[in-house]
Amino acid sequence: MKAVAVFPKQREVRVLTDVPEPRLQSPTQVKVRTLEVGVCGTDKDIAQFTYGTPPRGSDSLILGHECLGEVVEVGEAVQGLQRGDLVVPRVRRPCPHATCPACRHGHPDFCITGDYTERGIKEAHGFCAELFVEDVAYLHRVSPELREVAVLTEPLTIAEKALREVERIQERLPWKPAPGRAVVLGAGPVGQLGAMALLRRGYATTMYSRSPKPNAKADAAEAVGAPYLSSKEVSPEELVRRVGAPDVVYEATGVARAAFDTLKALAANGVFVFTGVPSHPEPLQLDGAELLKQLVLENQLVVGTVNAADSDFSAALEDLARFHARWPGGLERLITARHPPEAFSDVVTGKKGSGGIKHVITFSKK
Repeated sequence: MKAVAVFPKQREVRVLTDVPEPRLQSPTQVKVRTLEVGVCGTDKDIAQFTYGTPPRGSDSLILGHECLGEVVEVGEAVQGLQRGDLVVPRVRRPCPHATCPACRHGHPDFCITGDYTERGIKEAHGFCAELFVEDVAYLHRVSPELREVAVLTEPLTIAEKALREVERIQERLPWKPAPGRAVVLGAGPVGQLGAMALLRRGYATTMYSRSPKPNAKADAAEAVGAPYLSSKEVSPEELVRRVGAPDVVYEATGVARAAFDTLKALAANGVFVFTGVPSHPEPLQLDGAELLKQLVLENQLVVGTVNAADSDFSAALEDLARFHARWPGGLERLITARHPPEAFSDVVTGKKGSGGIKHVITFSKK
């Protein structure tokens, strides 16, 4: 079968055509035909050999972790799925250590050992192949009405996890705060979906990104009711004057300087959520004393978050349905283009994937 793989030692990305078709190895497994795979910054970093680890004994790693597929075969013990169902798979698998309470309680997103695996990223083949096999425990059924947008599920789980944590964090306050102001830092897919999630929860949400208007990202944000401001034109201080100090900043850039500059805008008692992972070193000059003074005297919190949990995928699918009903065409607007697997390398290098918001690899038009 066909698959897209990276060969770290050879520093190559190849489209393979002779990969053996996977077979069910246990009664709880499901064989899935890949329909679509989203391409994100993680894939670009792996294709640039910044990170990405093949499975043990393999010199290659099949890429792809944002996936929508169709069930083609189920093991005899599988319940809740049947041939023809649409599914999205989770990405991270728990570490094997009995001493890791997070993984033993079904939350590898909080793994304390670092020995988890991630399909298409770390020590496990991904989904950018015509077929893959997965245990039913890691698959989520998708409503047919979401066929055209369900490939966005995995990036939305980042916001679901982050906002779940924000809600719990704000329980520290002596009163129950109503949703206030939010700023989304970065207008890529994670930022756009985060803005929708914040708007759905009642936050007055502003998108704050680098590129001046007009551009497709600004159009997408404002189409769902999130005003768009450019950091090239509006400083963090001016941002506060225009929209007010945000109670939540949802960072989705992976750019350290932009994040710490915007941290200065955070409101008293506010929460700053880091979701981006910088792929390259970025030296910073910070006024550490002033930053500590701000965090302490303003009762602010800074939290980093990574997605992975079962509950976040379920919540993402529920929210996709809500977004689809509330903003017709809003999710579809995020998908800039669909490409064949042979174009993967051009997409991750920017030859075909520059500009726009989300680029998708399509294996089947069914």
